[in-house]
Amino acid sequence: MAKVNIVRPGEGEILGSGAQQIRILENGEHTAHRLGFAEVTIPPGTPSPLQHRHAQHDEGFYVLAGTFRFTVGEDQYDAGPGTWVIVPTGAPHTFANVGDENAVMLNTFTPDLYVQYFRDFKAMIDSGRPVNAETMRPLWQRYATEISNEYAS
Repeated sequence: MAKVNIVRPGEGEILGSGAQQIRILENGEHTAHRLGFAEVTIPPGTPSPLQHRHAQHDEGFYVLAGTFRFTVGEDQYDAGPGTWVIVPTGAPHTFANVGDENAVMLNTFTPDLYVQYFRDFKAMIDSGRPVNAETMRPLWQRYATEISNEYAS
């Protein structure tokens, strides 16, 4: 029999520290790895991830608080609470908190491939390695992701 998993406030695997953190709510263990799910909190002024696209998973974002600016290729969209953004496989994207307070969103990844990416990214930061295109490229390659501002053909 399949077991129901319940993650209450303050529970889940926490990646990051201080105001910037990712709280893993579903690591794929309860969904046969079809779905990963996280709560992402980003303080104002935090650098955006480099614009990138995924070759093996779709990514969804549901904004709970604050305002995120999503950049998709050359287009920009501001998304406030209650906004859902789905980024299908092959679509370039990045995001930033453009407000003055912490911004919070729920983030889905189907399949759950990116849960381990977040763990590996945290380990890279904890090791003191700089975060730039050169250091990110090998990490992203492991997760079928590449730096790009163009749609996959």
